[in-house]
Amino acid sequence: MDNPIYFSAFWTLHASMDLLSTPGRFIPNYKCDAQTDLVAVIAGPNSDTGKQMADILRFYKLPQVFYGSAPTVNDKIQGLFFYRMFPSTSLQDKGILQLLLHFRWTWIGALFVNSDGAQWLMQNVLPMFTQSGICFDFIEGFPEQSFANFVDNMLAEEIKLCRIVMKSTATAVLLYGASETMIRLRILMMISELQNIPSKTIGKVWIMDAQMEFTSFAFQTSWEVHSIHGAISVASHSKQMLGFQKFLQMKKCSATTEDGFIRDFWEQAFGCSCFNLVANSEAEDACSGEEKLDSLPASTFETDITSHSYSIYNAVYVVAHALQAMQSSKRRHRAMVDGDRQKLWSHHPWQLHHFLGHISFNNSAGDKVSLDENGVVHAGFDIVNFVTYSNQSFHRVKVGRIDPGFHKDKIFTTFEDTLVWPSVFNQSVPLSLCNDNCSSGFRKSRREGKPSCCYDCLPCPKGKISNHTDMDDCILCTEDQFSNDEHKACIPKNIHFLSYKEPLGISLAIVAVFFSSITALVFWAFIKHRDTPIVKANNRELTYTLLISLLLCFLCTLLFIGQPQKVVCLFRQTAFGIIFSVAVSSVLAKTITVVLAFLSTKPGSKMRKWMGKQLASTIVVSCCLTQVVICTVWLAASPPFPHSDMNAMVEEIVLECNEGSSAMFYCVLGFLGFLSIAALMVAFLARKLPDSFNEAKFISFSMLVFCSVWVSFVPSYLSTKGKYTVAVEIFAILASSAGLLLFIFSPKCYIILLKPELNSKAHLIGKKKQRI
Repeated sequence: MDNPIYFSAFWTLHASMDLLSTPGRFIPNYKCDAQTDLVAVIAGPNSDTGKQMADILRFYKLPQVFYGSAPTVNDKIQGLFFYRMFPSTSLQDKGILQLLLHFRWTWIGALFVNSDGAQWLMQNVLPMFTQSGICFDFIEGFPEQSFANFVDNMLAEEIKLCRIVMKSTATAVLLYGASETMIRLRILMMISELQNIPSKTIGKVWIMDAQMEFTSFAFQTSWEVHSIHGAISVASHSKQMLGFQKFLQMKKCSATTEDGFIRDFWEQAFGCSCFNLVANSEAEDACSGEEKLDSLPASTFETDITSHSYSIYNAVYVVAHALQAMQSSKRRHRAMVDGDRQKLWSHHPWQLHHFLGHISFNNSAGDKVSLDENGVVHAGFDIVNFVTYSNQSFHRVKVGRIDPGFHKDKIFTTFEDTLVWPSVFNQSVPLSLCNDNCSSGFRKSRREGKPSCCYDCLPCPKGKISNHTDMDDCILCTEDQFSNDEHKACIPKNIHFLSYKEPLGISLAIVAVFFSSITALVFWAFIKHRDTPIVKANNRELTYTLLISLLLCFLCTLLFIGQPQKVVCLFRQTAFGIIFSVAVSSVLAKTITVVLAFLSTKPGSKMRKWMGKQLASTIVVSCCLTQVVICTVWLAASPPFPHSDMNAMVEEIVLECNEGSSAMFYCVLGFLGFLSIAALMVAFLARKLPDSFNEAKFISFSMLVFCSVWVSFVPSYLSTKGKYTVAVEIFAILASSAGLLLFIFSPKCYIILLKPELNSKAHLIGKKKQRI
């Protein structure tokens, strides 16, 4: 319980000047009592209090031992007079940061008291938090209290601050302040209840720094303390002292009590007067003398030793040990003996600094107390959890440590099983996030104009996964893997090729065998009826060559089905190119033979010398050799080879025959296209030539189908992937070969097999006479 005057700069300066005066006489800088020399000052608990005292005491070079946070000074010489029983604040800040990251509280609020520590907070602490991924929904200071502020203005500012805090989506709120900050926090919570300002989230987890203490005004005694239930506080390390409880039980207040603080506290806490205890024991406001401190609720007075009390205890003993060491040194060198007593007549305050810098001892709690070269105690912090009860009491439960001896990346440890959270969270770890976590299968996407902690969750694209929450980017699966439907894991790709075990492969193989069989039957029919006029017409040897090449065309498609092998890849395209060249060149030779045969019948024609089997054979052989040369160059320069394409399809590895040189592949197709167009043009010109067995009209129609198939093949081939690319090529081979077979040989087979009476020389002569 505190009085407002204890936080006043005026009274702090007044107390500092009083220390430099003769006891009982406020005459600054004048002392006439050598028995009460001031050797050191134990200051605290706030840096502001210490700074105000230091402004006076620095002129006297007095050692100042701070049991709270020490003020920040720019004067290095002035800093030499400071000794800190409060551990390093930078250690505290790093510990709080690790605590936030441990619980994944990345969206927080910050409240601070405008003081000497506020500048340190804004310049050092908050930027460090931001660099580590912590975002702030709000950073607000408590309204400054001064006599210039009217009550209504102060209340308006407090209500405004309350609305900001309570309507924030941040669950974790960081409190940086001084010992009296708890007073301001409790006022804030009371305003929230009175103004009926609901919290936007269910509740708040208050995270308090070590400078804060549970202090309160007298009028706050009856206020509920449930608002701090589950709060987490950092406190300088402390232990329970032997005899401390007994010491408190023996404390009483009387009119003769010289300690004004005890008297004021007693009267405020118990609502009675210590003066009336002797003067008028029957007065209504008289203390009975039986009041006990341990009967007060913890919100009024804590009977357990607090971290600040523990620091004060250590500070007193640090000064005592330093004085003892200095006295021993004086005794050996410059002691003045007066009977059995020794007096330190030559003592100066600055002489104590040498001994304070080398202090090391074990206190009665068993802790080692020592200062480093900067005058800061070697100690860490306790992580304290506030647990409140219905009788206005609370208990501080130590749930962890912040220790400089731990690893730099993990300077704190906490016992989560012992942590008590605010009741609204039902003992589950609270979340303090700007938005819900992005689950596995999603990635974070920054919201425009928002802090980095605020983001949207976008699903991972195909081939990428996220196997943790809140991933900044999705992970690309390896080439032989793909993402599952949820994009949470990479699974092996399936092997993809046109197989005999699948319907498509089986269907194409059956079609190829079927047409091969038909071709073989046609060839057998032509062999059996080789001496008939219809077989002899248009060069019987060319017909046999065409049928054999068509048979091989149908069979070569089987090379395209099945898992690609090295030998198969080398020869399947070249075999297709050469065999088709023979077939198309045979068609071309047959057409040219028809044209020359008609032209040679005209009187005086010189075309007779071109007639004969030699011309047809020359056409077929020259065309075939040209294609062979192209294929040989292809195999020598950049032959096809088996290849596993990892990227063509998302979920499958495509086993294919890489063509090696695409240019050579299209050269083979280009030469076939040239032969096809030439055969089509010649057949189209000869389609109306008069002859009983003229097949030019059938050749022109078959070549039209042939060219249409291969013209449509090119875009289809380029637009498909995997086994469907192979299927398109097989279909083109089968369709074009079937077109040649059906449109050229079906009319002849009809006559040979079904109308044999038409397959005679007499019928042929009769037709000629009719035309004449």
